[in-house]
This record gives sequence, C-alpha cells and structure tokens, in this order.
Amino acid sequence: MTDDNAVAKELVETLKDGEKGYASAADKVKDGDHAAWAGTLQRFAEQRAGFSREIVAMGHEYGEDVDESGSVAATFHRGWISLKDALTGDDPDTVLKAVLTGEDHAVKEYEKALDKDLSAGFREVVSKQHAAVVAARDEVKALQKA
Repeated sequence: MTDDNAVAKELVETLKDGEKGYASAADKVKDGDHAAWAGTLQRFAEQRAGFSREIVAMGHEYGEDVDESGSVAATFHRGWISLKDALTGDDPDTVLKAVLTGEDHAVKEYEKALDKDLSAGFREVVSKQHAAVVAARDEVKALQKA
C-alpha cells in the first residue's frame, strides 16, 4: 500500500496555506513601491490553487477525499503560518522574507513527500509540482535581490 493518501492530504494543506499566503502578500505590496511584485505573487497563489485541485482530483479518481485537513502536527508546523504575523506590516522586504519562509517550508514538504512510497502516477505529479515550487521560490528570491 502506498502513502499517496496521507501525502496528498499534507500537500493539499501546504498548498492551501501557500495560496492564502501568496494572495495576502500580493495584497500587501500592490499599492506600494513594489506593486510589480503583486502580479508575480498573485500568479503563484493561482499556481498553488491549481496544484491543490490537481491533487484533489487525483484522489477522487482513486475514491479518496484528500481535501480534508492534514495532521494536527502539520497544522502547528506549517511554514506559511508565520506569514500571518509578518503581513501585519506593509514593508515589502518583510513580506518577501515571510513568503520565502513559506516557500522553504513548501519545498521541504515536497521533498519529504518524494521520500515516501508513492504510486508512479502520483510521484510524477509530485515531482513536477516540486520543480515548480522550487522555481517559484527562486523567482521570489530574485525579487528580493532586485
């Protein structure tokens, strides 16, 4: 038996957090000196929503409801949760630092997922999404350096 269901639930939670975090970050920077960042951040919010839908749809194909909450431990350890506190201010650099914290967490979650026993089809999706999450993190880092 594979770990697909448990991994899918954890990734969906991480993706939901990322979607909310990116959308909040985009909202924080849209009116300031770094308004151009808002489009990039919103694009990543939409990317995470799409990734979540993809995983949920795969679960439904197998008769699983992976759109449920993940483990209680994950709730307390999600990297995007720290974004909530950082987003109370309007400093764009602080917002990007918080986004990077969330992205580092997302990358780690995908890496943990890839260490599990996954079915071939699910592993392919997780690998593809992992590469996109790493690329997103790198793009946010580039914004920070600009």
